[in-house]
Amino acid sequence: MKNPFSKKNNCIQCEAKFSNHEDLVVHVRHEHHKTIVKCQKCGKEFIHEKDRLHHARKEHEEEMRERSNRSSYPDEYNTQSRVDKFRSRFSDKL
Repeated sequence: MKNPFSKKNNCIQCEAKFSNHEDLVVHVRHEHHKTIVKCQKCGKEFIHEKDRLHHARKEHEEEMRERSNRSSYPDEYNTQSRVDKFRSRFSDKL
């Protein structure tokens, strides 16, 4: 049988053990008055920024990749479209 109190849910300050991550976060916030870092995408809370970054890469990586893909931006953000639009302003003045 798996131990419900894994080391990743132990408080590093007082060694209290918790069965899940959420209970550990509540404990740290209330008992040790630590600032909690929140994921901007889903609201999940973390004790350390490094854990939030790991979570974001693992859980939201595909969405982040799509946002950074040029083809997902509207034409107005496409470099060639911007150049063409700029040139059209001046082409009739030549």
